[in-house]
Amino acid sequence: MRRRTCLAAAGLLLAAAGCGLTSGSPLTDDVEPGSIGRGEPLKGAHLTVTSKSFTEQLILGSIMGIAFEAAGADVIDRTGIQGSIGSREAVRKGDADAGYEYTGTAWITYLGHSKPITDPQEQWEAVKKEDAGNGLVWLSPSKLDNTYALAMNQENAKKYGTKTMSEVAKLAKSDPEAVKLCVEVEFANRADGLPGMQKAYGMDVPARNITQMDTGIIYTQTDKGSCTFGEVFTTDGRIKSMNLAVMDDDRKFFPNYNAAPMINAKSLKEWPAIAEVLNPVTARLDNSVAQTLNAKVDVDGEDPHQVALDWMVEEGFVKEG
Repeated sequence: MRRRTCLAAAGLLLAAAGCGLTSGSPLTDDVEPGSIGRGEPLKGAHLTVTSKSFTEQLILGSIMGIAFEAAGADVIDRTGIQGSIGSREAVRKGDADAGYEYTGTAWITYLGHSKPITDPQEQWEAVKKEDAGNGLVWLSPSKLDNTYALAMNQENAKKYGTKTMSEVAKLAKSDPEAVKLCVEVEFANRADGLPGMQKAYGMDVPARNITQMDTGIIYTQTDKGSCTFGEVFTTDGRIKSMNLAVMDDDRKFFPNYNAAPMINAKSLKEWPAIAEVLNPVTARLDNSVAQTLNAKVDVDGEDPHQVALDWMVEEGFVKEG
């Protein structure tokens, strides 16, 4: 899954043995309070922000760091940690103070539950409650839901007319050769991936019509129409740039992966204003925002931190000094 895929974060020295952090860079953005951070409630705080190493996480980590800066904190940027568990452990152990994490990842991967909770708010509440015992506090979640989906190009969308996963299942029965799937190796073998999806929707796609390939290739092959349906991530910028049609998960099979700030409990106790600084920003994050920001990096080649800064200024959250 892309949220667990590691991409190198250029220019940062990150990730050490035992999931600790060995180095980081001070953030030096010339920002002032906008709609957040007024009165600099974090003045005097020394906060370390972390993230995983893929595009969306680098952007979210930068957004968090910039918010803290505007509120008066001195911020160390330790975003881009390799692997999925490293950034979480850094916050849990106190090597970092905060980072954006996904509710589904916490519930399934970290907390060990096999069945996700269908309602996104209840999923967040369950994670928040259980993780409190691990010294972690989950602030209010965003509408940004980086989960799985199937997508097709506009030509195939017009040809087959499918808009939901149930309709894809019907198409697979009525015209088996019409449904050619391109998926990642991990998705092909995960319980919350292809096997579970086919079971939940009564979908029986012949093995000859399922091709496993790398994430990036899935998007290009889906765009070309070589794959009728490609496995995508709902916040990926390539969905918007390629104008792909995303199938609605009408039976709510895929887990909710809503991004929310995960804060070290001791850090929040010392600096409770962290919540008031982050809550308005988190509330603005949704899939459309994520797709746009991710595309600026993955499609246009822009720097993740600059993309985050530009967005924070455009939204009025901060002002450049």
